Amino acid sequence: MAKIKKITKCIKCGKRVCCSNLCKMHFQYYFERKVKKTIKKFSLFTPKDKIGVAVSGGKDSTVCLYLLNKFKYNIIGVTVDAKIGNYTKQNLDNLRSVCKENKIKLHEISFREEFGHSLCYLRSLLKSKGHNYSSCMLCGVLRRFLINKYSKKLKLDVIVTGHNLDDEAQAFLMNVYRNDTKLAIRQGPISGNAKIKQFVKRVKPLYLCSEKETTAYSKLMKFPVNYEACPCSTGAYRRKYREHLDKFEKDHPDVKYNIVNFFLNMIHPMKSKIKQGKIATCKKCGEPCANETCRTCEIFGCIEKAKVKKKGK
Repeated sequence: MAKIKKITKCIKCGKRVCCSNLCKMHFQYYFERKVKKTIKKFSLFTPKDKIGVAVSGGKDSTVCLYLLNKFKYNIIGVTVDAKIGNYTKQNLDNLRSVCKENKIKLHEISFREEFGHSLCYLRSLLKSKGHNYSSCMLCGVLRRFLINKYSKKLKLDVIVTGHNLDDEAQAFLMNVYRNDTKLAIRQGPISGNAKIKQFVKRVKPLYLCSEKETTAYSKLMKFPVNYEACPCSTGAYRRKYREHLDKFEKDHPDVKYNIVNFFLNMIHPMKSKIKQGKIATCKKCGEPCANETCRTCEIFGCIEKAKVKKKGK
């Protein structure tokens, strides 16, 4: 296979390349325009909407927060602190700095205040009861629960997440490998496959932006973010797909774009044709769920049993 020639000069002006074969100035314009076009193409939100940007302090969500503020949308930042030692402490400090500098209101939610414990402690309690949940799965379930709960309290019209093109390609591949058609159909620039009052609409302005592009933009703008992976994500199921795609991409540069475009051309148009199952209300907390009890309350039911077992020893 012939080697792919690396372009070192901007295709627009001949200056040194920053990313996507463009210099710093042309890349910034290209990236911001791509995000604007994604918002418009998929009708993610309007200037009248009250938008909550789910931010962690990482590069993707920080880029989203900054750009939507720059584009003059009506936004607030919404962050959930899982209390993962210095990692989340530093992320929160960085996030506060960005919000202060750009005059963005930030709503902070703490695992410890909401659930009584940090993520790591909750996971250890569950493990003592024989539930070997990964930190990523547990964190994802609890974060989504809190984000949806507080989005309704804050009367938000839409929640923005920082998922980029790489994230979406990985997720689609995971769903194909697991034959999970229910999750696959819920992917896309707008999460879910139906308008449900109990859930605040979730959208992804970085849907067509690659990981490399988002990282390059974040560094170009000198955002104070931690580019290292979460220390609790070691051994995460998704990492295998990320590593697989990153390796494959070296010889096939368009593979991630092709996966996402396949989804948009073949799967995305089917969303409106698929009937959404009934959404129940959790009998314990009142939040929407598929069964009588939501995943969060199921998890805390296991935790309470673990606590009782621990006291009985």
